[in-house]
Amino acid sequence: MIFDLIGWLELNVITLKSPSILSSIIGAMAVPPSYSDLGKSAKDIFNKGFGFGQVKLDVKTKSASGVEFKTAGTSNTDTSKVVGSLETKYKRSEYGLTFTEKWNTDNTLGTEITIEDQIAKGLKLTFDTTFSPNTGKKSGKVKTAYKREYVNLGCDVDFDFAGPTIHGAAVVGYEGWLAGYQMSFDTAKSKMTKNNFAVGYKTGDFQLHTNVNDGAQFSGSIYQKVSPALETAVDLAWTAGSNSTNFGIAAKYQLDNSASISAKVNNTSLIGVGYTQTLRKGVKLTLSALVDGKSINSGGHKLGLGLELEA
Repeated sequence: MIFDLIGWLELNVITLKSPSILSSIIGAMAVPPSYSDLGKSAKDIFNKGFGFGQVKLDVKTKSASGVEFKTAGTSNTDTSKVVGSLETKYKRSEYGLTFTEKWNTDNTLGTEITIEDQIAKGLKLTFDTTFSPNTGKKSGKVKTAYKREYVNLGCDVDFDFAGPTIHGAAVVGYEGWLAGYQMSFDTAKSKMTKNNFAVGYKTGDFQLHTNVNDGAQFSGSIYQKVSPALETAVDLAWTAGSNSTNFGIAAKYQLDNSASISAKVNNTSLIGVGYTQTLRKGVKLTLSALVDGKSINSGGHKLGLGLELEA
């Protein structure tokens, strides 16, 4: 009897010391996503793998000292306008620090400093500033995010000469169920500019998301992983006082480890298809096309090309 009791105690001590075993027993203690990431799986099926009407190049490199460089360029095939951006990032993991410098072709400079898991576990602080030499316009933002079991909180303060704007969001989760609230308050006008609610349910292969924006815009999405190779999503949105309803269906199929195809269609008969191929390690090619099903013979269809390089 005594040996059985000792064995039981040893087993429970090992279980408590092992996060993987403990988390499998208490599945409800997962950290919920941020408000902006609610319904993200469905959004990714609709958005990733497509780039209609543009030619895009993304290059990512990392130096021996650990500095990350990210360059992006996009050419719009309709307007021939070319935009680009450059971003450098340096991390000091031992101090939880990340330094980021940004520049784009609008000649806007940005600096971002992030401190994570230093003041408190799960707390992330970000100081973000931008400056445009051409116009002299400056902006600053302080972002805070705190995530633990059952809860994900965020509060940003956007500073302006007229007065700061406060953005807040909170998501709570329990046993797969999610509920969130998002708001923005303009202190200069003493007015609530954003008032959003969301409810959802999330499991490993199924996600349901609904939200109401400002009491007038309603939307919902469903994501399901039908098989290891096939993912599907449905999106629905409508506005109060309007008879217009937007509805879309999308799917992604993984052909093999290096290639996938994506397709989507909405209630206005716009049909999008995309093909993504990893040519070799660090080189990914994306081809996409958007076809107007109501006027196939009249033209106006769009093509897209994307190339991602990483070294």
